[in-house]
Amino acid sequence: MSGNFGETTGRITARDIEELVLSLHSIQAVKFGEFTLKSGLVSPVYIDLRVIVSYPDVLRRVAEVMWEQVAGTQFEVMCGVPYTALPIATCMSLLHGSPMLMRRKEVKDYGTKKAIEGAFKAGQTCLIVEDLVTSGASVMETVAPLEAEGLKVADVVVLIDRQQGGAARMASNGLRLHSAFTLTFILDVLVRHGLVAPATSDAVQAFLAANQTFQAPSGAPSAAPAAAAPPVANGTAARLPFEERAKAAQNAAGQRLLELMARKRSNLAVAADVADTAAMLRLADQVGPDICVFKTHVDIFSSWDAATGAELRRLADKHDFLVFEDRKFADIGNTVVAQYAGGVHRIADWSDLTNAHLVPGPGIIDGLRSVGGPRGHGLLLLAEMSSKGALATGAYTQAVAQAAAANQDFVMGFISQAPAKWPAPTPPGLVHMTPGVQLAAGGDALGQQYNTPASVIGAGGSDVIIVGRGIIKADDPAAAAARYRAAGWAAYEAALG
Repeated sequence: MSGNFGETTGRITARDIEELVLSLHSIQAVKFGEFTLKSGLVSPVYIDLRVIVSYPDVLRRVAEVMWEQVAGTQFEVMCGVPYTALPIATCMSLLHGSPMLMRRKEVKDYGTKKAIEGAFKAGQTCLIVEDLVTSGASVMETVAPLEAEGLKVADVVVLIDRQQGGAARMASNGLRLHSAFTLTFILDVLVRHGLVAPATSDAVQAFLAANQTFQAPSGAPSAAPAAAAPPVANGTAARLPFEERAKAAQNAAGQRLLELMARKRSNLAVAADVADTAAMLRLADQVGPDICVFKTHVDIFSSWDAATGAELRRLADKHDFLVFEDRKFADIGNTVVAQYAGGVHRIADWSDLTNAHLVPGPGIIDGLRSVGGPRGHGLLLLAEMSSKGALATGAYTQAVAQAAAANQDFVMGFISQAPAKWPAPTPPGLVHMTPGVQLAAGGDALGQQYNTPASVIGAGGSDVIIVGRGIIKADDPAAAAARYRAAGWAAYEAALG
């Protein structure tokens, strides 16, 4: 693990998380073969986290990775699910000074006859700590006696989500699941390091898909009800303000953006899809006072040079906005390194952030990080798209969310449509940006779907509205930008409650 891992003042990097997966494999906490489960099913994978108690360094890393997942969550006490999660919860309690409770599996018929041990008061909020979630049944068995004592439970943190329906079960009961990583993420890491064969990974994925433990009933909520939720990064509940979320951001550009939005009172990004670089620079100067992000598509221009990039940077400094090159990288790691750092456009020289599809796998994040990370840049992952019939939905979107949570040192957020509908809220330091916004809802002949600032920020749970035609086609782009800025900020303030 990297040197600062496990220090309560340090930040956990993507490398730390990957090395923890490798450590779990090396101590045989994750095994592959044929294993008969309690249900009688024969599984190609077996996860036994009880062994981590014999490896104090691994236990500490596990505790810190799990704590990181709930850094922006509000709770007053926590309770580990017996028995494997108890040492994890104890370690989290010791490292961060958070009071802990214990649930008895068997209530004694003598003594105090308590089901819950520890000091607590009715009305306090309790975080559930679990090692592994499959169906979520053991979590629900712990929730019940806690609630019987008057404690409130809204959040569950787990090291590994086996992706077999546990998150859906908890969501149907008004609980949010925060997982350090999924079984899919573990497989990706082990395959990449040559420790698991691709055929084995495919067999595990097929097993998971064929053995789901829970399906949410039709019409059931996909996330915890707003009334039961504390402030979160996104969703329909009252949210944390940008200045508070900036403290949780692990990426430098993401932190700058959140601070900038709070300082400038703007969550407006303008998409500069104009005819040439002269028009782009003119637009940046016109709308600069009202925006937090200026989004470019440099490959639509017939010419580009270093002077253009330098002038765009000057305008960004003048008007206090970040530059986002909407490149949508979608190739293998080595290729995106060359595309990002070199070529005609030399994107990394002048942009603060860019974006990428996760279709090639997490290697694309590593490639872009090698160029943008040392420069303090950030990456947005495309989780959802605004075009009609887009395939970036469902399991793909969830996989993107997991990859972002595991790479918060470089990934600063998402291009998304409705994060409030995702199964669980994302870490508070990650930003959601939504394109296809106009003051009036509708669409165009090419499948673009438009939503209003109020619907995108409010019901949709996003943070930043990206506006193109509504501003660049206006007779007075500066005046239009001022109108969109006011509408976007009003929607944000309403979402704060």
